[in-house]
Amino acid sequence: MNFSNQMRPQPQLVESMAQPVFRAATCDDLIAINAIYNHYVLHSTCTYQTVPSTEDERAQWFAAHGEKHPVVVAELEDIVIGWGSLSKLHERQAFANSVEDSIYMHYEHTGRGIGKLMLVELLRLAKLAGHHTVLGAICSDQAGSIALHEKLGFEKVAQLHEVGYKFDRWLDLVWMQKML
Repeated sequence: MNFSNQMRPQPQLVESMAQPVFRAATCDDLIAINAIYNHYVLHSTCTYQTVPSTEDERAQWFAAHGEKHPVVVAELEDIVIGWGSLSKLHERQAFANSVEDSIYMHYEHTGRGIGKLMLVELLRLAKLAGHHTVLGAICSDQAGSIALHEKLGFEKVAQLHEVGYKFDRWLDLVWMQKML
């Protein structure tokens, strides 16, 4: 009979000590990215998408990003717990130095300040890429996301009334902007 496991104390994660690692996303991260995002498609107004993304759609989305439009993941103990991206604001050339941020944390890792760290990283990358402004398109009922953007210097620049329809109700969209 082997008693070695009974005698050894079991390791415990002390969340306050565990810090996420931020890195550029790779194709290997797309399944985790899609799973995190699709949870919010089905359960939240933080995205106006109503049908979950397929793996092929996520691969096409990822291919549209690159050095000027990075995708970043947050890892905790080698597990992707969140992701963020900078996306083209518009296809027209004059918008080339304006980007939209997106941040999605695994639902079990929200409210811990990791989203704030992710947005700080995205702002750093936006500056490095030579962008002039970062915008966030946020559902008006997402008070936490609006507050996060405000904490990092974003200002509310517009509110579009009843432009989205999800979960049998009309939704307002708030645009927030930070000049770099």
